[in-house]
Amino acid sequence: MRAPGKLGLAILGSFALISVGRSEDNSGATIFSRLKSLAGDWKGTFEWSGARTGTGAMNASYYLTGYGSALVENLIAEDGPVMTSVYHLDGSDLRMTHYCGAQNQPRLKAERVDSAHGAIDFGFVDITNLKSADAPHVHGLELRLIDSDHITVTFLFQGGGKESRERIALDRVGTSSSEKGSGGGGQSAFHCSPL
Repeated sequence: MRAPGKLGLAILGSFALISVGRSEDNSGATIFSRLKSLAGDWKGTFEWSGARTGTGAMNASYYLTGYGSALVENLIAEDGPVMTSVYHLDGSDLRMTHYCGAQNQPRLKAERVDSAHGAIDFGFVDITNLKSADAPHVHGLELRLIDSDHITVTFLFQGGGKESRERIALDRVGTSSSEKGSGGGGQSAFHCSPL
């Protein structure tokens, strides 16, 4: 059998690159399809670590909007909704905008997607309404889809030169329509308040 020449290697290399490119292009779409299955109500707890500490109850409601093009996450404390995040695709990239209790709106992009293990790590892109570079804000997010009924959402938070992590563990409590609205309002000391 004859060894492939330079042209043969170039063609094989091109097919390999096309194959890799396709799998990378689909990772955002693949994991977003999985995120859509979160629609419903969830119950759980939060725990702060790092510069800030504390624990408590935190529930969530997920629903689809924009004809299924965006997933809305409402995180809810005892006194009502405290923050909202919206997940969506931008081409093949998975993105998220967080409407924070700190009155700013960080925008994040998935930097690492491991569909097989349900792991998504979001990195900071930019932010609106940040009063100063040192003001408290979310600068990252770690989302873990453990199984269809258990997830964790970990916000990476910084402000005043201090770092904190807010880990929210959620369990599914029921099903609901994926195209519903959710009321909101209220503020809470739980998330995104100054350190």
